Amino acid sequence: MRLSVTTWNINSVRLRIDLVLRFLALAKPDVLCLQETKCPDDAFPLKALRGSGYDHVVFAGQKGYNGVAILSRFPLLTRDVMAFCERPDARHISAVLGPEAGAAAGLVIHNFYVPAGGDIPDVGLNPKFAHKLDFLRDLRAWGGRRVAGPAILVGDLNVAPLEHDVWSHKQLLSVVSHTPVETEALELLRGEAGWIDAARLLTPEPEKIYTWWSYRSPDWSAANKGRRLDHAWISPDLIGTARSVDVFREARGWERPSDHVPVTLTLDL
Repeated sequence: MRLSVTTWNINSVRLRIDLVLRFLALAKPDVLCLQETKCPDDAFPLKALRGSGYDHVVFAGQKGYNGVAILSRFPLLTRDVMAFCERPDARHISAVLGPEAGAAAGLVIHNFYVPAGGDIPDVGLNPKFAHKLDFLRDLRAWGGRRVAGPAILVGDLNVAPLEHDVWSHKQLLSVVSHTPVETEALELLRGEAGWIDAARLLTPEPEKIYTWWSYRSPDWSAANKGRRLDHAWISPDLIGTARSVDVFREARGWERPSDHVPVTLTLDL
């Protein structure tokens, strides 16, 4: 069977619910993982999402900040939430696909929203950057148990790890999201746990891949100064099933868009 899993930092699910519904109608992924929903659980737009054909939804949110959710066409057996840095700040949720998912039954889906880290890459001057590095440290400790597949890890990891994941490697080496301390931390934790970067498995460097374009750019499309901050990782036992990782760039041009676009991983199981 073919399974499609999309990750998207939506930057407020209530503000952009029409964009979510539009994407679901166009792309029809089996699973959609959202980050930065900025929505407390009692205000999550569950009715609208279920009305679009995604009857199985789990979420963890808080007012105004962070928040993650998983929407699925298939029943979800579990809802697990992990806290990092001793902060219950809604940056992770996971679920297991139920028997109705056929060949995908039992697949674990992890959805992460790693802290952005602010603007100054100095832990002494910027507590947000210190928090980001601490989060990556804790994520490494969790992942150090090594992934027991089949599993998928997706989300806004807020790090562009490779040279061609940014528009200018040299100019962004001192910019948060592409500093060596961040990129080395992310690649170390990914490698130690055995996760496979599906996008770069299928589209190796030096081809550029971007999933985020800043709001600060007056003409984001023409400037095309993007970064690959949104990721789809798979457990080693799924390597032979990976068929595509597609960036839905079109969504960045929609009215009142998120600065991130949907990224869809497709597997043949």
